[in-house]
Amino acid sequence: MSQRIAVYPGSFDPLTLGHVDIVTRAAKLFDRLVVAAIHNPDKTSLFTLEDRLAIMSETFAREPKVEVDTFSGLLVDYLKKKQSFILIRGLRAISDFEIELQMALMNRRLSPGTETLFLVPSVEYSFLSSSLIKQVYQSGGEAPTLVTPLVDRLLKEKYRQNEQ
Repeated sequence: MSQRIAVYPGSFDPLTLGHVDIVTRAAKLFDRLVVAAIHNPDKTSLFTLEDRLAIMSETFAREPKVEVDTFSGLLVDYLKKKQSFILIRGLRAISDFEIELQMALMNRRLSPGTETLFLVPSVEYSFLSSSLIKQVYQSGGEAPTLVTPLVDRLLKEKYRQNEQ
């Protein structure tokens, strides 16, 4: 019998506890979950792709069903490479749905049979985004209850360097 493999793609710049929540819950639904950081050359990231991969690797080291990876190019091509047809996406608000629906339909158009499973985050993370976390730390604030201790430390270091 073949494994049920799902892929959770994202920038994860930085990884938040909202992402961790989705990963933990999605991993219970599948035999294997691939958490894949996107390399988008058109987007300036705070953390390098290598940094994001290291953060994800450390965060999910004790999750036997979770594999971390990176990719560039079309997501549907990456799904084929991973022998999966299932995408995991988190939905925080109705504004997310419109964008996510368009992407899900395009992915299905490009690769018929591709399915997108939307997971709603736990209530405490329903407002959370990587962009919001970056804004908080960039402005001198902290949000240690919304990121892992590793990400908290790295964000403090990164923005402290920018001040000098």
